[in-house]
Amino acid sequence: EPDIFYWHGTEEEYFKLYDYAAAGVRRAIPGARVGGPATTGPLPGSHSAQFLEAFLEHCAEGKSSAGGGRVPLDFISFHVKGKPSVVNGKVQMGLGRELENAETGFAIVRKSGAFARLPVILSEADPEGCAACSERDHPENAYRNSSAYPTYTAAAMKGLLELAGRDRVNLIGILTWAFEFENQPYFAGLRALATNGIDKPELNFFRMAGLLKGERVVATSTGADPAESIVAEGVRARPDIDALATRGGAGAAILLWNYADDLDAATGAVAHVTIRGVAPGAANVLVEQFQIDQDHSNAFTAWKRMGSPQQPTAEQIAELKRAGELELAGSPHWIRPSQGQLRLEVQLPPQSVALLRLSWREQ
Repeated sequence: EPDIFYWHGTEEEYFKLYDYAAAGVRRAIPGARVGGPATTGPLPGSHSAQFLEAFLEHCAEGKSSAGGGRVPLDFISFHVKGKPSVVNGKVQMGLGRELENAETGFAIVRKSGAFARLPVILSEADPEGCAACSERDHPENAYRNSSAYPTYTAAAMKGLLELAGRDRVNLIGILTWAFEFENQPYFAGLRALATNGIDKPELNFFRMAGLLKGERVVATSTGADPAESIVAEGVRARPDIDALATRGGAGAAILLWNYADDLDAATGAVAHVTIRGVAPGAANVLVEQFQIDQDHSNAFTAWKRMGSPQQPTAEQIAELKRAGELELAGSPHWIRPSQGQLRLEVQLPPQSVALLRLSWREQ
C-alpha cells in the first residue's frame, strides 16, 4: 500500500524501489513472476487511483532504474474494500464500495494499453480495511463473528467475477487479509478465520468454495442484484439471492446465498429457492447440502448459547470445535431427474450461504 502513509517517500522513489526489487528477484529466480503495486482501494479521482495509473505508466515506459530496459510486470495488484457502518443502531454492510473499488481499478487496467490483459490479483478483498480493529472499539465490525461475513463474501465473489467478465479483465486471484491474533478474548471481533483455535463461520465459506471444482457453468437467478446495481445502491431494497455453479466429471456444485447489507437477520425473510438444471445422462443424483447460517457451521452461535464463556471448559471447547466445522443441513439423499431435468427446493434463512454438491450415476 505505497499510496498511503506506509511509504514515506515520493512516487518516483517507490518506482525506483520496485525497479531494483524486481530486478533482484529476476536475477535470483529468472522465472519468477513479479508485480504490484498492491495499492489501496481505488475510487474515481482518488489518490490511490492516480497512484495505480502512474505505476502502470512507469512500467510501460520501459526504462528501469536498475540498469535500463523493460520494467518487469507480470501481474497487477490492488485492494478492494467494503465500508460497513452503524445506521440506527444496526450494522449495515457496504458491499457496493468494494465493488466500486474493483470497477475503478478494472477501468484503469483496461485503459493501460499493453497491460490490459495482464493477470490481476485483488491482494486484499474484504468488507473493510482494518483487520486489527475489534468489534468492541468499532461496532460496525460486528459482522465478523456471524454468518453475515461468509454470506457477504459469497456475494462479493460473484460481483467481482461479474465485473471482471464485463470489463474483460484477467482476474486470477481474490484474497482475504485475515490474521491470527494470539492472547485475545474469544470472539473478540477481529478479522480472523479462527478464535483461540475455534473456527469461525468465515472459514467455512472457504471450505465451501473449495468444493466448487471443475469448470464454472452458467447460473442465473431471478433474485439476483446485478453488480452495477450493487455499486449504485448497495443491497438495501431487497436481498441478493444468487448462485455460482461448477461442473466437473460426473458431478456439479452450486453455491447459493441470501445476502442483504443490513446485518440484523431478524429483519429478513427466509428465501424459498427453486433450482432447475439439466442433468443429461444421469439416472440418479446424490445431493449433499452444506450450510452456514445461525444454526449450522457456526461456532459463534454455539458460544453465545453457552453464555459466552471466556474460560470455556474442555468439554465446551470440544463442542465449539465441532460447531466450527462445515456442516450438512439434513441427510444426503438421492433424486431422480425427469427427462434430464433436475429440480431442487432449498430454504435459505437471512444471511446464509449453502453449497449443494451433486454427484450422479450414468444411465
